[in-house]
Amino acid sequence: MTDEILKAYKEVELAVERYTRLLQDHAQMLQNMEPPGSDKVVRMTQGSKAMRDSAMIYLSYAKYVAYGMPASEEMIEDEIQG
Repeated sequence: MTDEILKAYKEVELAVERYTRLLQDHAQMLQNMEPPGSDKVVRMTQGSKAMRDSAMIYLSYAKYVAYGMPASEEMIEDEIQG
């Protein structure tokens, strides 16, 4: 795959990781500020988990494409290290 696609993937990966981390931090902050079991806390906690899980699925496929659709995960690891 082209260097530009790989670079873009890595930028997206970093941005998504930051976004999901910030969502989790916000959910934690709400847990400390809101009454236990409040609707806002429950929705934010569930939403941040759903976003993280969805992002991991998205990033998994984006990584696969960015590394040229190799036949195995080991080939991706070899590409990353090499």
